[in-house]
Amino acid sequence: MEKYLDFLAKAGGTGGKEKRLLVMDGKVQSSGIWGQYKSQAEQFICSCAQKSNQNVKKTPGGLLWFLPWNNNQYVATATFVMSVYSNYLSSKHASLQCTAANVTPDDLISVVHYQVDCILGSNPKKMSYIVGFGTNFPQQIHHRAASIVLIKKDKTPVGCKEGFQEWFYKNAPNSSLLVGAVVNLDENDNYEDSRSDLLV
Repeated sequence: MEKYLDFLAKAGGTGGKEKRLLVMDGKVQSSGIWGQYKSQAEQFICSCAQKSNQNVKKTPGGLLWFLPWNNNQYVATATFVMSVYSNYLSSKHASLQCTAANVTPDDLISVVHYQVDCILGSNPKKMSYIVGFGTNFPQQIHHRAASIVLIKKDKTPVGCKEGFQEWFYKNAPNSSLLVGAVVNLDENDNYEDSRSDLLV
């Protein structure tokens, strides 16, 4: 167990403490490792709440910005972590002392609500970044199966070449709605609803 925990501690250091978070569930001898994980988790939460000396970057519209590829998965994970930690703090009648300020459970929930609202459409594009949610959501996401007609609708075989010529380059909504898929914008809140945009 010690060897594995050492491995995890070393692996967890890649990418910086504000970008990675390791959560484990189990029984471990009292080695002080949980205190280290709690400290790193709290630093991460403070940086997401913009109360650290190394805050997570935000887009002009206020969405947390971690990485160009799949950023919204990190935003969703961060909001989940903040929500759970807010519940923990509430149960202890406590707050989190960050470098820049004290953060209450309500402060964390406010950050969570803002981030979720951004993903769901309260953003400069006035667009939901979740396919199928709301009235204005992505129609042409980069996804092979979603862009080609379903075999239930058209049994004609579609080869690779035809898939590109007839479907991929077609300027129309995807044939199949990929409900629940999450797309990503860039660090300036730009999103182009185009199959050729690989940053989804």
